[in-house]
Amino acid sequence: MNTQNKTLLPTNQSETAQNTNEAAIQFVDAAARRFKYLEGHPRQYRFDAKEGVFNINGAEKLGRTLTFQPIAWRIFTDNILNMGTKNWAEIFFIDDKNCVSAVLFHGYSVDNIFRLIEPLYYDDLTLADVVITAVAEKKENNKIQPKGVYYIATFSYKMADPAQTAPLKAFAQDRSAGAAKIFRQETLTDIANIKTAMNYYNPFAQLTDEPELLSVG
Repeated sequence: MNTQNKTLLPTNQSETAQNTNEAAIQFVDAAARRFKYLEGHPRQYRFDAKEGVFNINGAEKLGRTLTFQPIAWRIFTDNILNMGTKNWAEIFFIDDKNCVSAVLFHGYSVDNIFRLIEPLYYDDLTLADVVITAVAEKKENNKIQPKGVYYIATFSYKMADPAQTAPLKAFAQDRSAGAAKIFRQETLTDIANIKTAMNYYNPFAQLTDEPELLSVG
């Protein structure tokens, strides 16, 4: 009898592992079907640093705050959008209409994002584990006359609901054939100096194991 039980054990373990893998695949597939994404063309959210408001596609104004949970991002230096070489933070998220979306920040706003990343890192967390609220903060340049007024984005966060986080991570981290490749075609170049990135697809990256995915600490 004992010999028979030992013979059956590997089969049971194999069936359990197979069931777990099948459940994981179904979970990822459900997440992919839930979210809308035209590859390389996420819905564009913008931060207007002159007016101090967020908008969609430069048209639909949203106000002075934007709340989102990142699924992918990169912080980099590049000359994009005819704005010269700047420090940029490009963050991808799922909006309230289940669209894969992206928002760009530059300059001092990027420094403020780094201030979020550091404490999260030491708590073994990333931006994907929190819900971020970006707020337009007014600044004045009194060195010129008339004085200049501009806005930078400041950031705060709260821990995200794990039940919400799981499908977002499953979608962004999926490496299977046909999985979503998260990037924005309009801001993609082969000369970007990327400082940190997660779940960001970069066809120019020359990595040995995964040439299509850039994920650096």
